[in-house]
This record gives sequence, C-alpha cells and structure tokens, in this order.
Amino acid sequence: MNNEKNQKPVSFIEEPNKSSNIKKVIAVVSGKGGVGKSLVTSLLASAIAKKGYKTAVMDADITGPSIPKSFGVTKLKPINGDGGFFPVKTKTGIDIMSINLLLENETDPVIWRGPVITGVIKQFWKDVIWENVDYMFIDMPPGTGDVPLTVFQSIPVNGIIVVTSPQELVSMIVEKAVNMAKMMNIPVLGIVENMSYIKCPNCNREIEFFGKSHIDEIAKKFNISVIDKLPINPEIAKLCDEGKIEDVQTEYFKNILNKLESLYK
Repeated sequence: MNNEKNQKPVSFIEEPNKSSNIKKVIAVVSGKGGVGKSLVTSLLASAIAKKGYKTAVMDADITGPSIPKSFGVTKLKPINGDGGFFPVKTKTGIDIMSINLLLENETDPVIWRGPVITGVIKQFWKDVIWENVDYMFIDMPPGTGDVPLTVFQSIPVNGIIVVTSPQELVSMIVEKAVNMAKMMNIPVLGIVENMSYIKCPNCNREIEFFGKSHIDEIAKKFNISVIDKLPINPEIAKLCDEGKIEDVQTEYFKNILNKLESLYK
C-alpha cells in the first residue's frame, strides 16, 4: 500500500521553450475589469526596463488584449525562429507577446472557449523564445477563472501585484484575488490603487473622485502593502492611447521596484 504522506505533490509547471531564459515572473491581477490593470502592467514594465533590466510582457488577457496598443507595436508580427518564435520588441527593447499580434486585424474578436484560450497561454510560455529576460510581467484577465488558474499552475510565478480602484466593493474583490494567490502558494507583493484621486489643475488639491479610499484598511486586513496610489492622469491616458507608454516619466512604483530588485538578487 502506498504511503500518501511520502507522495510528492503533483506539479503542473510547464517547461519554457528550451531557448528561453526567464529569471522572474510577476503576474498583475485584478478582481474586476476596468481598473487599469493593463496600464499598471505597462507602466511597471517600462519603469523597471528604464533601470536597465531586460523586461518582457506576456498579454494573457486573450479576449481583451491591450498591451500591443499601449506600446505602439500593433503592426509588428512575431518572427519564426529555430524551435519557436520571437516576441516583438518595443522601441526600448521590451519583449511583447499578445494574441493581437497574431490576428489579421487587431479588432478581430477572439471568440474561443476556455480550453482553447488556456492552450494559447501555454503556447506563449512554451513556444515563444524569451531571451535573457530578467522580469516578465503577465497581464492577466480580470477575475479568478480559467486563465489565472492556468497561469498559476503552469508558469512558475514569483509573485502577484493586485490592481484595484477606490470603490466600496473593492474589499470583496481584493479578498478573492488574495485568497486565490494563497491557495496557489504565490506571494502577494502588494496592491496598486489606480484612479485614487485627481489633482485640481488650478489649486493642485487632490480630489477623491470615487469617494474615500479604504485601501489602507484592506491592505492591513490581509497583511499586504500598498505599493502606490495612482491619480487619474489624462496625459498618461493620452500617451497610452497613442502607443507611447514608454514615454511616461513617472515617479510611481519606487517601493515595488525596490522589492522586485530584491527578488532578483
């Protein structure tokens, strides 16, 4: 009779492409859509790339991909290589892979069932040649469905960053994301509150557009840190729409960049 105590837990982790070299993987998640998760992913990737690290973004939001547009690479296509294909590169050298880069038209809808979508995620990991990547950010779809489960089970994620907004229902949504990470034994690196406030152009006063934020209380409840509180910034939104996210000069994310660097060391 087998002794269950001596049995090793089954691992579903997939090996990356044999020509890939990926040191750290960070998943950016949200409990609901529309909170700016892809924007935060793009800003984080750009910020750490500016510190001299080789950076990549895997767009795992298969049915709502927006990473190529943010970086202005919608007209580029992955190149076939020996044993895989290479992601496209942004103007500052960030590697990007997204389903939108494989579609004939970027506005073509992806109407696929779960198994097909999760299969694409695994292909992005196994069939793409990610060369010498220090940090890979995975832009996840909202919620706790098939794709997050596939990513957490198939890819060796080193930590997650939760993106949220100041609305009242945030506590429940954050709790779902945090609990899923705990169930998958993945550390939560912190929370980013997007659209936290807007600055008055006349007096520079911070206006809580969505009402009083409760993010600090929520973070304390789950014993995780608040990475940053990002304002509503029309200028950043404009650059994002124009595919110029790498042109954003931001003072945000100093704490999380230090934490990510400590992970690397």
